[in-house]
Amino acid sequence: MAKIIVVGSSSIDLVVTSSKRPGAGETVLGESFKTVPGGKGANQAVAAARLGADVTMIGRVGDDHFGEQILNNFKDNRVTIDHVEPVTHLESGTAHITLAEGDNSIIVIKAANNEVTPNYIDRSMDAFRGADMVMIQQEIPEETVTHVSRVCKKLGIPLLLNPAPARPLEEEVIENAAYITPNEHEAKLIFADLTVSEALRQYPNKLFITEGSRGVRYFDGTKEVLVPSYKVEAVDTTGAGDTFNAAFAVALAEGKPIFESVRFANRAASLSVMKFGAQGGMPKRQEVEAQM
Repeated sequence: MAKIIVVGSSSIDLVVTSSKRPGAGETVLGESFKTVPGGKGANQAVAAARLGADVTMIGRVGDDHFGEQILNNFKDNRVTIDHVEPVTHLESGTAHITLAEGDNSIIVIKAANNEVTPNYIDRSMDAFRGADMVMIQQEIPEETVTHVSRVCKKLGIPLLLNPAPARPLEEEVIENAAYITPNEHEAKLIFADLTVSEALRQYPNKLFITEGSRGVRYFDGTKEVLVPSYKVEAVDTTGAGDTFNAAFAVALAEGKPIFESVRFANRAASLSVMKFGAQGGMPKRQEVEAQM
């Protein structure tokens, strides 16, 4: 069983579905409203746990009803929460999601997730002992991402950085990370001076660009590789990227080759979009293996 540490955000997603996306100044009638657990860090932690990993979450929540929901959801999914502490001066994080016209638009309120600071990481150092992989995203402070990259380099633990939401990356963070997994829009922002092929060649077997329905592209040191996605009827794409990252991390931590790890992650992501909610469709290990 791979031991994975997830450093990142936890939130409650407030999800509206509508047949039409409103424009600026426009009001439309929606079809439904639900609250479900979310946050990129929490999503990836839950997805990795469902895929059979021993997962520890490092994060913060508010001392409120949403915080209770988040913690209970971790427990229900067998994610260790010894390092998910409530804060009293901020509310729990929320994500406000509109599902319309076959895709999603999201506004994230970080709130308590801003308290995942470098000092908080230092207080959680015992969690890193024996870890096979650390996963991190960017819904927490930028300085924390940099700090965790240094911690992982010092301890010799591979770091998988999912650079979402997109912001420019320090070269130090890029060098410290073992794997970086932007989507094509995030890649354009991070590697603005490079074409896709130039960026991939600069970071062989490190940079993996997810291209939605086309698949995942990387450079293996010799050639550019596109691992195609699996075609399914999508119900909700919200958690697909988080499922991909979790499955990729689990496969790599278990020692699978890169191509097979990407293929496994693509299959997990394809299954995740077939049900509602960022976490609602995240598959269990046996479901993915049955479809490989």
